[in-house]
Amino acid sequence: MTTLQQILPGAAATPRLTGLRRANRALRPARTAPGAVVAIALTAGMGLTTAELVSGLLGAPLGWVPVNEVVELAGRTAWPKLSTAALVVAGAGVLMVLLAVVPGRSRLVAVETSDPLIVIGITPSGLRRTLAAAAQQVAGVDKARVRLRRRTIEVTVVTDAESTGAMLRQVGTAVGDRLAGVGTLGTGEVVVRLRRKAL
Repeated sequence: MTTLQQILPGAAATPRLTGLRRANRALRPARTAPGAVVAIALTAGMGLTTAELVSGLLGAPLGWVPVNEVVELAGRTAWPKLSTAALVVAGAGVLMVLLAVVPGRSRLVAVETSDPLIVIGITPSGLRRTLAAAAQQVAGVDKARVRLRRRTIEVTVVTDAESTGAMLRQVGTAVGDRLAGVGTLGTGEVVVRLRRKAL
């Protein structure tokens, strides 16, 4: 069987990028709080309006929604006067609906798995701790701090004055090996910086 990726040259995506996209899509948090607010507000408003209209049609209005006052106010008010307020309310409604529908940004770093149906993520603080622990295992490193940038992982090590550039390579190798062991996707390259301990 021929697939579209086999037909079109250069159309095949690498499995790593496909896994990263799939994991990022699955790990994005749903905006449940704005969604719940919008759903409750719409349900309450429509429910009250429906109950008031049905009871009014049956000849016994409930009085929950002041329909007569709203109709009189609409008859007395010129619509151009309400255009700014209407735009503000409509804009707020559209913003709330967008907040409820569009998922948030993922706060987890995707981890590679062998099963395409399983998606795993690690917190950035957990990844920073495990990489700092790997850097501190290198001989001569007194302290290590890790920052996760958009395209790089910045590791700053504090050491004594006798340390050489070979230590930077060892720290880079240790952190790279730990990253490969964890299997994080899309974390970028490792940059190691050396800071001398104050004497």
